[in-house]
Amino acid sequence: MILQNKMEVAVIHFIILGVLSGLTEGAGVLPDRLNAAVGGKVMFTTTLTPGTTFLSVNWKFGAKDIFTWNVNNFPAPGYEDRITFFLSTGSLELRNLALTDSGEYSVTIVPPGERPQPGITRLDVYEPVSNVTVTSSSTELVEFSSVSLSCSSSGSSLSFLWLNSSSEVTGSDRVQITDGGSTLTIINVTRYDQGPFRCRVSNPVSEGTSDPVTLTIYSPVTNVVVTSEPTELVEFSSVSLSCSSSGSSLSFLWLNSSSEVTGSDRVQITDGGFTLTIVNVTRYDQGPFRCRVSNPVSEGTSDPVNLTIYSPVSNVTVTSSSTELVEFNSSVSLSCSSSGSPLSFLWLNSSSEVTGSDRVQITDGGSTLTIVNVMRYDQGPFRCRVSNPVSEGTSDPVTLTIYYGPENTILTISPPKEHHQEGSDISLSCSADSKPSAAFKWFLNGDLLSDGPELSLMNVQMNQSGSYSCQAFNEKTLRYETSTPSSISVLTPPGCSGGCIAGIVIAVLVVIGAVGGGYYVYNTK
Repeated sequence: MILQNKMEVAVIHFIILGVLSGLTEGAGVLPDRLNAAVGGKVMFTTTLTPGTTFLSVNWKFGAKDIFTWNVNNFPAPGYEDRITFFLSTGSLELRNLALTDSGEYSVTIVPPGERPQPGITRLDVYEPVSNVTVTSSSTELVEFSSVSLSCSSSGSSLSFLWLNSSSEVTGSDRVQITDGGSTLTIINVTRYDQGPFRCRVSNPVSEGTSDPVTLTIYSPVTNVVVTSEPTELVEFSSVSLSCSSSGSSLSFLWLNSSSEVTGSDRVQITDGGFTLTIVNVTRYDQGPFRCRVSNPVSEGTSDPVNLTIYSPVSNVTVTSSSTELVEFNSSVSLSCSSSGSPLSFLWLNSSSEVTGSDRVQITDGGSTLTIVNVMRYDQGPFRCRVSNPVSEGTSDPVTLTIYYGPENTILTISPPKEHHQEGSDISLSCSADSKPSAAFKWFLNGDLLSDGPELSLMNVQMNQSGSYSCQAFNEKTLRYETSTPSSISVLTPPGCSGGCIAGIVIAVLVVIGAVGGGYYVYNTK
């Protein structure tokens, strides 16, 4: 009972001492606060002199007894293989530590004939630092952009320190350290922010440092310009184009139109790619040429540069969509082709220049001449004159065949008399403006007589009196035209009485009048 009372007094004294100290330091016979690693061990060493004899020793973790000695060892369940007790000092070693072993440890040692010796301390168990790794939002950056570096690590109660080379990185207007120190953000990076950066992680029992991370910081590609001397060349001469650009770590690529330019026996790419030289230029080397400059984070392309390469004019040829045309109905296109470059086109009709109008269209850069609703005066000959600053050439003539008519159909009577004697001979001829020549038909009083351009009336008789007309037909234009009717009056030979003659004349006039009236009615219809 006396021993128990002494222990209770010692424990009360020990609790008061622990509260006052806050356990930031050890109290009584135990050392200051201890730190240890998971899986490791810790030694709770008392301040007692070795060799002291004890009546009893009691170790607690919080309010739980973990070991009691009073002649025999009594480890608590779960501690049998983890505790070593040192009888000479009352000290205790705890092994195979886990995070759950963190907390307050106390001991009460009762020497014989003395007051109990209490002690209290705190153990903090930490997971060791391992696998320290830095990841970057990007390792290739454009100058004045931003980047974040993140540090990760296994372990507990971690503290982070950032290093640029061997110097500590601290916060500034451009540098932000956040997320408990695990994130380093640099805004508006410059070429001096390339590192190498390391993250040093520590806790009270260990530390570790990441592998270095180096940033590559590029100046952006700007102001890409191509210059050429000269830009106007004669075929088979040489030219050099130079590309300039602001930026860093630049790569150059030359483009002709959209195709990459590569080296050949005529093409040389030198000076790290920014000079393009072409020897023996041809008309196909006119471009447009562009220079594309890039680095891993940006690129830029120059404005196009066109070379003017003159080659002699040759093989000037004109082709026609058709050479046989119908006046007013047909249209025709003449196309001019030529070797050489660059080309200018001029059309000639005979020796006169052809210009555009409501019927005449000049298109395709001047190489195509189109005439709509052709007329007979559009037959040509047409020539195409092609030129450039170093030469010119003219095509062979092209003549169009333009069909027209019939028109102006005229009937002629020979001899041209008002009255013809019976038994005489009369010749009638028909003409018309037509291409090709028209075919003719003859009509008497509207009835078909014969074909051909001429009609001969031999030994004419009175019954051949009447209204004669001719009709012209063009087999190409498929057009018809009929002449104005002409009257032929055949009289009897002399010896006929006056009354006879008068009767004949009246009869003829009646017939002519009837036929003429019918022709008028026919034509007005």
